[in-house]
Amino acid sequence: MTPDMVPANYLPIVIFMVVAAGFGIVSIAAGYLVRPSNPYKAKLAPYESGAPVFHDARTNIPMRYYIIAMLFVIFDIETVFIFPWAVIFNQLGLFGLIEMLLFIVILLVGYFYAWKKEALEWD
Repeated sequence: MTPDMVPANYLPIVIFMVVAAGFGIVSIAAGYLVRPSNPYKAKLAPYESGAPVFHDARTNIPMRYYIIAMLFVIFDIETVFIFPWAVIFNQLGLFGLIEMLLFIVILLVGYFYAWKKEALEWD
């Protein structure tokens, strides 16, 4: 590779990076010049959904919430995998059917394990 070819290959990338950085800098500068700035005590106070804060946000959350959230994500991922599989089911044939059945069996084992450990009980 000759040295005169290397800069020509990277020139579009450098131009793109300069334009992107310039756009970001110009956008931030324009926002700084246009927006009003009149802070006062009520405006600087933290809030959630318009309600005043009544306790510290750093509280302990029971592990059960995390377990249920993980179970939700697992079964959501299952749905994401089953839809494309169903679309191309005819192309996959028997191999695709066996693979999906194996996938569903593995998820069912996890589901029954969670059920047995009473992770789905909401007390």
